[in-house]
Amino acid sequence: MEPGGVAQLRARLILLLFCLTLCAGMFQFAAATIQGYIGDRDMICPSVCRCDEDFIYCNDRGLSSIPSLPPSASVLYLQNNHINNPGLPTSLQHHLAVHVVYLYDNELDEFPLHLPPSVRELHLQDNNIRTIPRSALARMPLLEKLHLDDNSISTVSIEDQAFADNPRLRLLFLSRNHLSSIPSGLPASLEELRLDDNRISTIPTHAFRGLTSLRCLVLDGNLLANQRIADDTFSRLSNLTELSLVRNSLQTPPVNLPSAHLQRLSLQDNALTHMPRGSLDGMHRLQRLDLSGNNLTTLPRGLFKDLDSLGQLLVRGNPWHCGCNLRWLYDWLHARGNTITVRGLTCHGPDKVRDMALTDLSSEMEECEVVRAAGTRDRIGGGGVDSSTTQTPPQGSLFTLRSKRPGLGLPDSGLDYTLSSSGVGKSLALNVKPLSHNSVRVTWSVAQPSSSFRLSWLRLGTGNAMGSITETLVRGDHREYLLTSLQPRSSYIICMVPLPGSSESKGAISGDADSDEALVCAKAETSDLSPLEEEEEEESQQMTVLPLAGIIGGATAIVSLALIFGVFCWYGHRTGNLCPRDHYTRSSSRKSKSYDDYIESGTKKDNSILEIRGPGFQMTPMAACQPMQPKPLQEDYIIHTIFPSNGTGLYKGNNQVSNAGHGTNRGYREGGIPDIDYCYT
Repeated sequence: MEPGGVAQLRARLILLLFCLTLCAGMFQFAAATIQGYIGDRDMICPSVCRCDEDFIYCNDRGLSSIPSLPPSASVLYLQNNHINNPGLPTSLQHHLAVHVVYLYDNELDEFPLHLPPSVRELHLQDNNIRTIPRSALARMPLLEKLHLDDNSISTVSIEDQAFADNPRLRLLFLSRNHLSSIPSGLPASLEELRLDDNRISTIPTHAFRGLTSLRCLVLDGNLLANQRIADDTFSRLSNLTELSLVRNSLQTPPVNLPSAHLQRLSLQDNALTHMPRGSLDGMHRLQRLDLSGNNLTTLPRGLFKDLDSLGQLLVRGNPWHCGCNLRWLYDWLHARGNTITVRGLTCHGPDKVRDMALTDLSSEMEECEVVRAAGTRDRIGGGGVDSSTTQTPPQGSLFTLRSKRPGLGLPDSGLDYTLSSSGVGKSLALNVKPLSHNSVRVTWSVAQPSSSFRLSWLRLGTGNAMGSITETLVRGDHREYLLTSLQPRSSYIICMVPLPGSSESKGAISGDADSDEALVCAKAETSDLSPLEEEEEEESQQMTVLPLAGIIGGATAIVSLALIFGVFCWYGHRTGNLCPRDHYTRSSSRKSKSYDDYIESGTKKDNSILEIRGPGFQMTPMAACQPMQPKPLQEDYIIHTIFPSNGTGLYKGNNQVSNAGHGTNRGYREGGIPDIDYCYT
């Protein structure tokens, strides 16, 4: 082949290779373009929504169903619509990138079933959800926050173990529902629980069992009272940092509150009448205490002795009696200085310091003589008691019983002694120690564990007369008990007997032979009232009598006003019967002759009666109280119309009436008569 032909062939091959390379590039570009178009099509935002990357805003759109969503959506804002359960498509559960869903303020009647399993935060408040099924929650094993406020959920509508498949649930809001008790089966991972504004009235011991991670508990606006809260209810919440019991019916703070980590305690708007000494012991981390809106008049010395971190004290709305009983609080607040903020500590009495702040009563407090009785360990800067009694023993608020005829034999009169037991093979050592004029501390030790103990105490009289025995059951793991509300200067016999497991219920009131053999007793005598305590006791009694006197006085005033008003109405009614033409009631029957037909028809009342007879008429004046005499039935009456029959009046208007031949009476405006009460004959 010639050299020129070889060169030409080579050039053609190079050109062909270039064309093939160009075509391949064009094909790749076309494929990339088509793929990008499809991808962009998948990322198209719904026309009724607004999208910001993976945040989809479909709220406040009036939607009844959820539109098609892009697969990259992670946060869905669907609140304030009309979405119901049929409006939740089944395809929603395939959007595995969704982490947060806002569905509050919609029209959901049931818990949604087709939510993605990747959801971690779910807002369903302000719907009409009635049940919480376990199957629906099991579809979301990663759920951490669940908001179910303002629905129609009741205790029985929560399925048993409904939260068993949600081991990561940390926050549960069930405020403003129809709950009558604490839901059971709550997960151990729960850190915040809100049950405010429900109908919860009773909290048993096992209500919060296993919730060791719980840090915030809100029980505001329920029906809680001290008698319906078990003693160990809150003691199990060892890591609790915030407890709110606002708007309930508590008379004292619940016993055995968790003190190790508690930082905020809210007890406002209850019925607190006193704060027992020791109710706030051990709360070294408490930062905020709210006692507003109660009936507190004083606080016992030493109540704040452990509140080293307290920064806010809110006590407004209480009838504080600022006497020498609050001298210790005055000194404690001045010692704290600017480290604590106090709101509402305004005196309600005595009258000379009314509406004054306690911290401003420097001259009044200097007049108070601080009495330190022998054996009293109270300190002015917060007070205190013996370190062995810093923990308040259980007080049996649910199980205190009373026996009318005790069958208890009197032991020897020895103080602080022990008796060995016999009959059941157990030994028990009992020790009693008076702490004040109305309290005795009881401690004991046993050789073998017991399921419970029966504790009885009896106040001795001056002779051999005996009163009733007060008994209570104490749990077997307790080794001390505090007897309160005792009588000063009195002798008490205190007995205890261990109860085996089978005899706990039967021996609660009357023990059997074995229990009588194991009975151990001791004797204690309460001390006299110190001068300062007597003053506090008298002031407390006076302040207790004041509300009762106010209620009685108010009731007497109301009854007196009601009687005066009744006499006045009776006299008016009696006067109206004597002169029926001046006093009448519109509700009387038309058959009554004393009814004024002129006033009924809207005519102005006059002191004379127009008697119209044929062929003329006569004006006959009548007395004011003279009753109307019925006219004879045989007389004929001819009543002439005031206006002529042609429809015109004495005053004619500018326009003439066209239908003058009709017999009609026209109104004032059409007849030409001015709008005033004129009457012409």
